[in-house]
Amino acid sequence: MSLSRPSITPRQIALIAALILALPESIFLWWWKADWQWALLAFAIIFGISYWVIATLLEEFINRKIKLIYKFIHKTKATKKEETYYKYVLPAKTLEEVSQDVEDWANENENEMQLLRQNEQFRREFLQNLSHEFRTPVFAIQGYVETLLDGAISDPQVNRRYLENASRNIDRLTNLLADLGQISKLERGELVLVRQPFVIQELVKEVFESLAGKADKQHVQCQIKKGCESALSVNADKEKIRQVLLNLVENAIKYGKTNGTVTASMYRTDGQHVLVEITDDGMGIAEKEVGRIFERFYRTEDGRTRDNKGSGLGLAICKHIIEAHGETIHVRSTEQVGTTIGFTLSTK
Repeated sequence: MSLSRPSITPRQIALIAALILALPESIFLWWWKADWQWALLAFAIIFGISYWVIATLLEEFINRKIKLIYKFIHKTKATKKEETYYKYVLPAKTLEEVSQDVEDWANENENEMQLLRQNEQFRREFLQNLSHEFRTPVFAIQGYVETLLDGAISDPQVNRRYLENASRNIDRLTNLLADLGQISKLERGELVLVRQPFVIQELVKEVFESLAGKADKQHVQCQIKKGCESALSVNADKEKIRQVLLNLVENAIKYGKTNGTVTASMYRTDGQHVLVEITDDGMGIAEKEVGRIFERFYRTEDGRTRDNKGSGLGLAICKHIIEAHGETIHVRSTEQVGTTIGFTLSTK
């Protein structure tokens, strides 16, 4: 919406008002005296005085109102220094300039309100998701303990299985709390990076080996893309990047298709950066959800049915780790085709 449009100026108003006052008087004087010179002189005097008085008073009135507007749009409570500026220093502005300033202020406030509404929506979803993540293992533990207390503890074939299940849910809670602590530290900017040079292909191979059991269970083959085998050295926190790769590869295995492939590719970009991408050929992500996968606790609809053990913070932690390195992380995905998540690392 635009507030700017052609409008009459204070001086034009003063001109019209002065004409309205001077013209009838000069016409009457010409009719009464039958002397056009007196009528012209009267017109000039009345018009000049009227114009000057009206224009001065009108501009003073408008400028006072404009100063009040500026006090309001720049903060309703001004300091003494600001009061002096608004009262004596603020240069006179046309109504068009004021209109544009007010429009800019309105747009800025609308953007801030939109951001606040989005943040409020994210906050509600975060609290709902956090409640869900804690409630699921807690209720499971509660059910196992109550069953044992009701008599199942005396059955050796039941009690061990229930205790093991309860232990797994306790581990899930422990991991969730650890992830929450880590992401809080990341968001506060307290992550300490220990940068060192290392070959990214070697780290990827180590991650593949550590997740070989999960890959074999899903009949997924993990590989480095052909043409990307040549060693590329990066300068980063090796253990933090290992955490990122573990999460990305584990997700690729989890959401990839059975008998599918997880492919890692590395490219030198501008001579100072290396692009690392992890690609699967699984279910993919809906377009409307792609932009949200790095949010805390966010899971796609299909992801909720496949992952009931993770904390939902993995990708959010990955994003913070990469951004702590001063780099970027991105995602490309097509449903029923697959997903690629990539990030850059510096070589220096």
